[in-house]
Amino acid sequence: MSELTGKQVENPLNLRPRAVVVGASSGIGEALARKLAKEGYQLALLARRQDRLDKICAEINQAAGEVRATAYQHDVTDYEAVPALFRKILQQMQTIDLFVYNSGVMYPIGLSEYDFKKDLATLEVNLLGGIAWLGEAATLFDRLGKGHLVGVSSVAGDRGRVGNPPYHAAKSGMSTYLEALRNRLAKKGVHVLTVKPGYVQTDLLPSSQMPFPVATPESTAEAIYSAIRRGRQVLYTPWWWRYLLLVITHIPSFIFRRMSF
Repeated sequence: MSELTGKQVENPLNLRPRAVVVGASSGIGEALARKLAKEGYQLALLARRQDRLDKICAEINQAAGEVRATAYQHDVTDYEAVPALFRKILQQMQTIDLFVYNSGVMYPIGLSEYDFKKDLATLEVNLLGGIAWLGEAATLFDRLGKGHLVGVSSVAGDRGRVGNPPYHAAKSGMSTYLEALRNRLAKKGVHVLTVKPGYVQTDLLPSSQMPFPVATPESTAEAIYSAIRRGRQVLYTPWWWRYLLLVITHIPSFIFRRMSF
């Protein structure tokens, strides 16, 4: 039986389910990698910070008593390296069942600051790197007629707020891109999940006090794994963000533009 769908699938090599997690060196990506390892997955973990990634893989492998996770150092803004690295991972893993893109940055920006270098860096990591990697995985799953694609977007993409315009734009673009992939791939038997976390205690979270409760990476990873197993299309996590954003997206513009959050 398939670990994720419960459907009978061909698996002549009796392989473990196999997952690639891009952006796995901290936060949600790290927590999800550890969760997947506990669920029996073989993992390819990618991130820019080699030392941190090596430590996570070593801890996962020690806990499993075998090599369960392999590290691949990669900067997601190196788009030209993506096809060859994806082929290398696929060759070494033999197959891929689940692909997760989690890489993200959010630079602090003042309310009167317009810095194109920061804006470009935000778009490159949060959106363009995701398109480069998700496109490769989509091509594979389209051919296989199965697979699970997961992209970590954000509630920040549901409406443009004053705090960080490029971050909101990047996450909005990611959500729309994932929706388009879903519409393309659904008829091929491929599942696409858009994850929209609220505030999560990660390196991206500003140090100032948040207006809403902050979730842990571990609880977010549990919610993502559950959503994958259930075949959900869009996940707001924690769950109440769905209803909060329903209100926020319907606030009239002449009121919303006066709000400070």
